[in-house]
Amino acid sequence: MGDPVRPLSPADVTPPSVLVLSPNGGESWTAATTHSITWNATDDVDVASIDILYEDAPGAGWTMIARDLANTGSWSWPVHNTPSTGARVQVRARDSSANVGADSSNAVFTILIEPGGRLPTTLRDFRMPGTQPFAINNFNRSSSCQGCHIGFNPATEPGFGFKGSMMAQAGRDPLFYACMAIANQDARSSGDLCIRCHSPFGWMEGRSNPTDGSALTAADRDGVSCDHCHRMVDPVYKLGISPVEDVAVLDGLPAGDRPTGVHGGQYVDDPNVRKRGPYADANPPHAKLASSFHRSSDLCATCHDLSNPVYVRAGDDDYVPGSFDEAPGMVGSETHMPIERTFSEWAASSFPGGVYAPEFAGAKPDGIVSTCQDCHMADVVGKGCSSGSSPVRSDLGFHDFTGGNAWMPGVIAALYPAETDPAALAAAATRARSILAKSAVVDVGLSVATGNLVATVTVTNRTGHKLPTGYPEGRRMWLNVTAYNASNQKVYESGAYDATTGVLTEDAAARVYEVEAGLSAPIATQAGFTAGPSFHFVLNDTIYKDNRIPPAGFTNAEFILFGGRPVETGHPAPRYADGQNWDTASYTLPGTTRKVVATLRYQTTSKDYVEFLRDANVTNSSGQQMYDLWVAHGKSAPVTMAADSVVIGASDVSDGTSVVGPSTILSLAALANPFRETLALAFELSGPARVSWEVFDVRGRRVASGEPGMLGGGAQRLEWDGHMDDGPAPAGIYWVRVRAGVEERVVRVVRVR
Repeated sequence: MGDPVRPLSPADVTPPSVLVLSPNGGESWTAATTHSITWNATDDVDVASIDILYEDAPGAGWTMIARDLANTGSWSWPVHNTPSTGARVQVRARDSSANVGADSSNAVFTILIEPGGRLPTTLRDFRMPGTQPFAINNFNRSSSCQGCHIGFNPATEPGFGFKGSMMAQAGRDPLFYACMAIANQDARSSGDLCIRCHSPFGWMEGRSNPTDGSALTAADRDGVSCDHCHRMVDPVYKLGISPVEDVAVLDGLPAGDRPTGVHGGQYVDDPNVRKRGPYADANPPHAKLASSFHRSSDLCATCHDLSNPVYVRAGDDDYVPGSFDEAPGMVGSETHMPIERTFSEWAASSFPGGVYAPEFAGAKPDGIVSTCQDCHMADVVGKGCSSGSSPVRSDLGFHDFTGGNAWMPGVIAALYPAETDPAALAAAATRARSILAKSAVVDVGLSVATGNLVATVTVTNRTGHKLPTGYPEGRRMWLNVTAYNASNQKVYESGAYDATTGVLTEDAAARVYEVEAGLSAPIATQAGFTAGPSFHFVLNDTIYKDNRIPPAGFTNAEFILFGGRPVETGHPAPRYADGQNWDTASYTLPGTTRKVVATLRYQTTSKDYVEFLRDANVTNSSGQQMYDLWVAHGKSAPVTMAADSVVIGASDVSDGTSVVGPSTILSLAALANPFRETLALAFELSGPARVSWEVFDVRGRRVASGEPGMLGGGAQRLEWDGHMDDGPAPAGIYWVRVRAGVEERVVRVVRVR
């Protein structure tokens, strides 16, 4: 006989019993101090986990503050800075059969505003729309991606590029922690906004409270990791373009949390474990969706178009505090005080329409760049995965996200040797120096006027945003101009930098490209500071100086819209004319000058800024640590971006003459002749030169023209779209004249229809 049939155990349908012990009504807890939430939870089988929530007003809805705790009966809460006289706590207990029991405080208790701060800010002032903490709990750290995406070709594989990137190090960056400490001192709870972009996993998993980052774990130092970017959903659904699955994700956001734009850290991550990427034909072992958002610059706007939501726009250049202790609501570059506007700068340039820049374009065969990814994830030829079935692609974006920070990778490698890959970080620093060298052209001209020898130095921005761009504090670019006599002795210098002390001498002629934000008189009075430029970025409501060089296609009207108009005290307005993507500086030199060298230099972190981070910090040691790292690692030694020089003889110096000849056009040819729609011309310059072109018909009439501006030496390209001022050009013979400096060449072309 077989075993007797045993009756099935009845299903467990009994929820745990829960009793909140404290706070249970009448308490008064001060925000940012730690208090114990206590409870008693029992079950007929077991209590598997505890979740804790609170509401800051009756009926306001429950906000989770802890998840999956052990049933210890007590949890220490760093009280959220959401002042309230009607707060309550709820404890939810879950058993192993997923039955849930809950209890809430019997009566309300009080949360007092966090003391201190220069402005009366709370956590509500920095509450951005998008995915909120505890909405997702199943993230994969980047290490879990490396089994397939690293280890087969460092030159192209995604993993090696990512490991060296500043995105991967965003949660380790000591400058971030030093800056955030002072931000929290100045405006309580502002660090929540910083953590949101620097450690998205830590933020979404609830460890941005306290807002000084002290609750972040080693895992949270993973930074802007793979699973975050590849689960990001376009927050503005595009019918017929966005995956249809995005509708449910966006509709699932609580009321008020659905973003209206892509700016300000308003990211939405898919709560389902499925990776989004640009390839429809990818066949990975995990769930995936093809996403055009991941080919779009809009994705980059998420954390590279940032505003201070405390200040709202009151005029073209004026910002005033909004209502404190209230969520900012819709956040956009047009409505709030700018912190960083890299995306808006790009969007208002020529680049979205496509610009010929093969130096940035990687493997793109046409050399045209138009998106952030085209330059900062330049195409390579390779495989995205180690699998033998993974296809070799010619448009694989290298996951390096290279910017201009060549200094910090070495600092992070020394600071976190057990967590980082020194080879990947060193390679990233090399790429940063390379992209800086491509970003500008320097051209020196000499002339003699009224008995004085004058050097004219032109710096041209070759990028799709301001030069320099990004987070502005401590970041600068300047011209170092030196002159030598016939014995090669230095007889003049402007913009001298002392590598021993880290001091940049700003002489009367020095040209330093930077942002100086600061405090208006009303805010300075309220904050207890002096009006004028300051490094207290979360308090700053005024841009006193922004002479960074605009990109091609710049117009003042477009840049005013997002608070990015260039300004500089003492310089005639407008600081740059529409269409001007270069700046010119003049230097009066001694008559004994026989050689002039102009060098453009870039520095990530200045002495003034790092000393401010050290001296203004009264909270913790992060400012002192940052200063010590700065000293130990070469004081953020400047990187040479571009240079030009001129050597002259005594006989060249005569009043009223130019002593520098033009750059030479080495070649000029039509890529297709005859042509039908667009005429493409390729030419080569022997050195930097200002370029323009004109098209003439058989009657000698000029029918089209263009001015690309200052171009560097080497291969170049220009295009005519085949249109005259009054419409499409007819079929026939045309002559195109290309001018570089004062030299010109002409090519005959034929249009057919």
